Amino acid sequence: MAHAHAPGARGGVSETLDARRADSRRRMWIALAINLALLGATIVGGLITGSLALLADAGHMLSDVAAIALGLVAGGLASLPGGPRRTFGYQRTEVIAALANGIALVVIAVLVAVAAIDRLGDPPAVEGAGVLALGLAGVAGNLAATWVLARGQREDINLEGVLRHSAADALGSLGVIVSGGVILATGWDPIDPIAGLAIAALILASSARLISEPFDVLMEAAPAGMDAQEIAREMGQIENVREVHDLHVWTVTAGFETLAAHVVVASGADRGLVQRRLAVMLRERYDLQHTTLQMEEEAPPELLDVEGS
Repeated sequence: MAHAHAPGARGGVSETLDARRADSRRRMWIALAINLALLGATIVGGLITGSLALLADAGHMLSDVAAIALGLVAGGLASLPGGPRRTFGYQRTEVIAALANGIALVVIAVLVAVAAIDRLGDPPAVEGAGVLALGLAGVAGNLAATWVLARGQREDINLEGVLRHSAADALGSLGVIVSGGVILATGWDPIDPIAGLAIAALILASSARLISEPFDVLMEAAPAGMDAQEIAREMGQIENVREVHDLHVWTVTAGFETLAAHVVVASGADRGLVQRRLAVMLRERYDLQHTTLQMEEEAPPELLDVEGS
């Protein structure tokens, strides 16, 4: 029996992932600087104006800063080489960071919603002009950070986690603008906790993918768009392939999908040639750069007759 890997695939995958991570880290550092500046201004402004919408936005900004910091740490760990115990290295730290960011968004959304509901019964007075001014500054900063992140490689689930925090913050800042504008124009203070509830809903909605996708990766589900049964059927179309069984296809981290399977080939066939043809087909049709195929020769007819008798 022989185990075989797509020729040169491991080096190619590693180089691609390293380049992607370097680009993502550069974008995260820029977004971190923008968010730190916004966070300080929003916290001070929220305390001065008494606006829950601003403080809710500041809470989300704080989570953005933590999310970016976590993303930077995870990206650094994921780049470390593997060893005899962790043969894939620490690449799934990116996936774990994305999941942690998704859970953090849910927690923030719940806390903001609880505070907003508590204020609905007796909304405090809010300084509308200050809220509006800080909301406009927040939108500008968050849109800049989101733009920087969105121009990165979106298949990077770690970067995507940071991006969704930033995009939700931009939407939250729009809520702050609406709140400040309404209070300034009408003096209707209940708009502030209502805006807080709207921000909480937006934060919650943005967390769905950040929880479901990393969970699928950690559970080693087949990558999106890949059907294990269909792949097995395609492999069975290769000349001299008699059967494909124990097939598994999963994601190690974003951009690194891998497959393992047992392949039964016709008696007397060149197993090495069949393996190479399978590797090429999987690479070209499914972009599976890392494959492990255990090649097994079909039992001769006389042995099958003996076993069946």
